Amino acid sequence: MAPEDELPETSPGDVVVINDALAVPRSELRYQASRSGGPGGQHVNTSSTRVELEFDVDRSPSLTDAQRAVTRERLANRISGDGVLRLSSRTRRSQYRNREDVTARVQKLLADALRERKPRKKTKLPRAVKEARLKSKKRRAEVKKQRGRVAPGDE
Repeated sequence: MAPEDELPETSPGDVVVINDALAVPRSELRYQASRSGGPGGQHVNTSSTRVELEFDVDRSPSLTDAQRAVTRERLANRISGDGVLRLSSRTRRSQYRNREDVTARVQKLLADALRERKPRKKTKLPRAVKEARLKSKKRRAEVKKQRGRVAPGDE
C-alpha cells in the first residue's frame, strides 16, 4: 500500500485517534456523498464518489473548551461561521477510499492544530553586527553625498 493510501488509525469503538489526548467517535463526523468529476469514464457519471465530511467543532462533546478554542483559532479559515469544519475528497475512484482519505485529512488537520507550539525565543543582535550595519550605512551615505552638484569654485 502506498503512503498516501494508508488508512487513519482507528481503535475499537470506531473512533478516529487525533493524538494522545483526543479521540473522536466516527459518529461525530458526518459524511455526505455526491457525484464527482475526474477520472472514471462513464462510471463517474453514475456513481457518487465525492465525499464531504463535516465536523461540528462548536458542539463536539469530544473536545474540551481549551481544545475547541485552539482549534477555532488555528483553523479559523477552514471553519464556517456556525463552527463546522468542512472537507471534501474526490481524488479516488471509490467512495470508500475518498471517505478514508477525507478522514485522514481531518485527523491530520486537528492533530496539527492541537499540537503544542514551542514558544519563540527572542534573540539579540550582537553589537558587532549593529556596528557593521551602521558603518555600512554611513559609507553609503558618504557615496551618495559625493554625487551632489559641483559648486562653481570646486571644479
